[in-house]
Amino acid sequence: MFYNHHFAVLVIVIPMFLALLTPIISLLKMEFAWYMAMLSAIASFLISISILYHILSTGDVILYHLGGWLPPIGIEYRIDCLNGFVLLVITFIALISTIYAKQSVAIEIKAEKTPAFYTVFMLFLLGLYGMIVTNDVFNLYVFLEITSLAGYALVAMGSDKRSLMASFNYLILGTIGATFILIGVGYLYMITGTLNIIDMSRLLVKYYDSNVMFTAFAFIITGLMLKVALYPLHFWLPSAYTYAPSAVSAVMAATSTKVGAYVMIRLFFTVFHIKIISQYIPVAEIVMIIASISVLMGSILAISQTDIKRMLAYSSIGQIGYIVLGATVLHSAALTGGILHILNHALMKCGLFFVAGSIFCKLGTTRINDLRNLSRIMPLQAGAFTLLALSMIGIPLTGGFVTKWYLIEGSILSGDWYLVPVILLSSLLTVIYFGRVINLMYFSDNSSHNNIKPIKAPWGMVVPTIIITFLSILFGIFATVPVEIASKAAIEIMGGSHW
Repeated sequence: MFYNHHFAVLVIVIPMFLALLTPIISLLKMEFAWYMAMLSAIASFLISISILYHILSTGDVILYHLGGWLPPIGIEYRIDCLNGFVLLVITFIALISTIYAKQSVAIEIKAEKTPAFYTVFMLFLLGLYGMIVTNDVFNLYVFLEITSLAGYALVAMGSDKRSLMASFNYLILGTIGATFILIGVGYLYMITGTLNIIDMSRLLVKYYDSNVMFTAFAFIITGLMLKVALYPLHFWLPSAYTYAPSAVSAVMAATSTKVGAYVMIRLFFTVFHIKIISQYIPVAEIVMIIASISVLMGSILAISQTDIKRMLAYSSIGQIGYIVLGATVLHSAALTGGILHILNHALMKCGLFFVAGSIFCKLGTTRINDLRNLSRIMPLQAGAFTLLALSMIGIPLTGGFVTKWYLIEGSILSGDWYLVPVILLSSLLTVIYFGRVINLMYFSDNSSHNNIKPIKAPWGMVVPTIIITFLSILFGIFATVPVEIASKAAIEIMGGSHW
């Protein structure tokens, strides 16, 4: 496949240029805003395919030096197997969500606001791309802030007035998290004199027992746990996902916390090394406990929800715990499961929010009790929801099963066998809250719906949902390719060892 050395920067430059151009182009015709977003999504997705194919076929690590300035002075973009895989997942979700947004946004957002929406939407995505490809910790913080600021604005565009308060809470807690990360980066720069991730990891070796390094680590990890919404630092997430526009809920649930988890994995194993998090600071065990609590509490809180979007939001808190568990078990099999869950959960949660958005757009509600007999009213949405829920539970032949298999295998091989009951109990809790919804959809005895004809959602919303659902099942049945990529990425970032 064709590969150009400049693809590493074009994946960011193209959406940035189109985002700046969108308000001007939209003066001619407001519908052009969506086409600009679509062009950006297609270009980024094709570039990410080319990048990952090049990495896998040649074994190279792609390095790009902005302005020709070599690191550690200049900013470097570095793409290996891990972030090449994550970049492909995120750009695909961006593409499929942009397709979905055409109909969804037209229904939920006033026409005069759509150019602003798609402008901010592209800025949100380019911030995520930048966080993935950059090899500079301060540049990572800059992209994090771009994504965060865009995310606050996107949530505030929801049709429900409560979206403004949700956005404000997200702003306050997101700013605290970003500040913690910036303080940590400052401490690391103070003792190493560099911001380049690879250079910093080399220079940190002689500061393994430094209090400054411990302090930096504590600030960064706390900030990242807030950004990925690990329990109990999750307060911003439920309302943000519930009251944001449907397309925003889907893309945020599928991308922002996954990229945050990727950053955590990158810093764990590249900057701080396994030796630090396993020997000098018992942080792996501490974060493992927090992730385990998040896995269980996210599922427990989801059971009590009465709104389908809010239920899915609490479910995300539990599911992100799986990815963090994969990183903290410190075994390549578990990390493979964590990396796989970046893919599988992105697909599952994006599809589930697509279904919730279709229901809201056609029925005007997301209350769980209003979903009675949905299998007869919106059969495609009910079917997709059921298949994706089975994958969330971890039923064999679904993507969720593959994730949990590797997490359990890694936990046993590393001696952390006590995580197995946590994973199995979480699956049981997932059965409870999804089973309740599926029971209402298929087995509710509500006679008021007996004579109601099926309602068809716009094909622009149906087709993306079908594609996402198909892929979630496909990567459960034919899991070889994603497993091989995730396994290769896990072994590489752990320094070539299985531990």
